[in-house]
Amino acid sequence: MRYLKPTRGSNVFNDLAKWLTAHGISLMGSRVIAIRGRRSGEIRTTVVNLFTQDGERYLLSPRGHTQWVRNLRVAGEGELRLGRRTERFTPVEVADADKPELIRLYLRKWAWETGAFFDGLKADSPEADIAAAAPGFPVFRIVTRPSPTSTQGTLGTR
Repeated sequence: MRYLKPTRGSNVFNDLAKWLTAHGISLMGSRVIAIRGRRSGEIRTTVVNLFTQDGERYLLSPRGHTQWVRNLRVAGEGELRLGRRTERFTPVEVADADKPELIRLYLRKWAWETGAFFDGLKADSPEADIAAAAPGFPVFRIVTRPSPTSTQGTLGTR
């Protein structure tokens, strides 16, 4: 499984983006994702880029099969946070064959930020190249879940 571990420099950028997003300032669609850890059971958070295609919303992991991806697969639910707003969701993993158009869209929007994680792929790369790389880039469609009236975190307890 493809996984690019964050460097110290990228952690600094991610921490800043996470802080801004947690305080209600979205950077081109950024959200803080909150997911229950698959081993610890504790809520884990990181910043992600939320994007829309044909009326559906998606998350893509440019670093591959990261900890948040693994936790999301096991938990089967998560929260997207922007400031005090919390949105509960169920992830639906996108099949590899359906990823190329989404990867291309993601690269158009965020190549300036995450392009280095795409192993030379560009938004205008040939379809065959993007399709060949698709298994290394997990993508989830976001299905919103009804939320309790609280604006606090609402992930179920163990």
